[in-house]
Amino acid sequence: MVDYDAQYYPYASRRNVVYGRNGMVATSQPLAAEAGRDILKQGGNAIDAAIATAAALTVLEPTSNGIGSDAFALVWVDGKIHGLNASGYAPQNISVDQLKEAGYDEMPTFGKVPVTVPGTPAAWAELSEKFGKLPLIDVMEPAITYAEQGYPLSPTLAFHWKAAYNKFTKTFQDDIFKHWFETFAPDGRAPEAGDLWSSQGHADTLRKIAETKAESFYRGELADQIDDFFKQHDGYLTKEDLAGYKPEWVDPIKVNYRGYDVWEIPPNGQGLIALIALNMLKGYEFTEKDSVDTYHKQIEAMKLAFSDGLEYITQQDHMNVSIEDLLTDQYAAQRRSLIGDEALQPEAGEPPRGGTVYLSTADGEGNMVSFIQSNYMGFGSGVVIPGTGIAMQNRGHTFSLDENHANVLKPGKQTFHTIIPGFLSKGDQPVGPFGVMGGFMQPQGHAQVVMNTVDFHLNPQAALDAPRWQWAEGKTVKVEPTFPDHIAQALQRKGHQIQKTLYPYEFGRGQIIWRDPETGVLAGGTEPRTDGDVAAW
Repeated sequence: MVDYDAQYYPYASRRNVVYGRNGMVATSQPLAAEAGRDILKQGGNAIDAAIATAAALTVLEPTSNGIGSDAFALVWVDGKIHGLNASGYAPQNISVDQLKEAGYDEMPTFGKVPVTVPGTPAAWAELSEKFGKLPLIDVMEPAITYAEQGYPLSPTLAFHWKAAYNKFTKTFQDDIFKHWFETFAPDGRAPEAGDLWSSQGHADTLRKIAETKAESFYRGELADQIDDFFKQHDGYLTKEDLAGYKPEWVDPIKVNYRGYDVWEIPPNGQGLIALIALNMLKGYEFTEKDSVDTYHKQIEAMKLAFSDGLEYITQQDHMNVSIEDLLTDQYAAQRRSLIGDEALQPEAGEPPRGGTVYLSTADGEGNMVSFIQSNYMGFGSGVVIPGTGIAMQNRGHTFSLDENHANVLKPGKQTFHTIIPGFLSKGDQPVGPFGVMGGFMQPQGHAQVVMNTVDFHLNPQAALDAPRWQWAEGKTVKVEPTFPDHIAQALQRKGHQIQKTLYPYEFGRGQIIWRDPETGVLAGGTEPRTDGDVAAW
């Protein structure tokens, strides 16, 4: 084989918008996108394609998600948008007092403590039951086949896999982590780009989920295996926690931004942050994308929105302010009035009291899905149930141990969630699904993509290609390597502390599918910062 470095790209390249008519899948891994498209060709709809792609991604991109993930979906069917919250809750036998007695001052990142009930298998089953056309076993067959027969790693996947392996070999010393190495580093190293990786345990688990419509995971054989593992390690998650879980259909929330409805899942997700920011930004007229004033106002609005989100967002019935109050035009105007010529030190306001995989799918019938699932931090908690390929999430890491904080840990409670699907519509017509995954980058990516589309009329690929910024904390703003130097310098003079980073990976990975309401033609864009692909039919 010719010797080359799959991570080395010295020359700029360009992607074009992809068009299709009968169906389209856009996601971060080419084989997963093609798995979803194959299901469309077999007679499945956009919902079947989303499930097939999501299941395949647990195999084809385990650095970002897994069977032990949480998930959210926005589904457009028959002229109406539906929201699915498939985020899990904290175990019933965990508490702040227990953890403090065990010596924890804050929620740990890895291990048994931050593991919450996974919602992803239930999401697949629920979506299939409510809206799917094909049997779940048929829809998940591509994922099972890839797990069983193996596949060659793509470049970005290999980069993150190796980074995780190098980190875990230093930090994962406890016996509870040994199964991660058995599953994801079976040869004593991380697989490289082009290397084959397979997991029979993963394939067997996916097959059991498909054949039982996820019953095995929550109330059967797989639930018993998870329960046994946590009992052996004095963990908190039990089969009773799993048995009591069911995903929830929710009413999506929105703001109208210059004639377009921008839809998000309501809390416990952070999509509300994107809507708060856009509600402020719609009070300005933006005529030029690459201007200092545009970037300054975007950053300032996002800082204020994040300050509110981090203060107030948790499980919705535990919030001490209402979503409606945070999204009023009056509150947006009040917060907007704080934005001046200089960078602010952000603080939460007082409203009136009254890292993940993302995919988009569409079919020829007008059905469209915005779907996201994640273990939270790469491979998640580092806990893998032996022989199953189930990598457990670490969503509980975002809980607070401060009894006075809205997002304080409580038994059976859902935590503040970073993963958010987005959707755009106009009038009674869908424009389409969009999303930008990547931890706290997500609402920032959503706002930037919406403005690139609505304000600056960029096609879906260009909307994703555009250089991104990310507010980190205080006055610190990170910008990626292609961000214009002259604008970065001007923002620095306004008081922003600009940090230019070498790698684009922390700025999220997005997908877009837009639909022409007159012709039904689909236009897709995918992420240049990863191995993204748009599979059209």
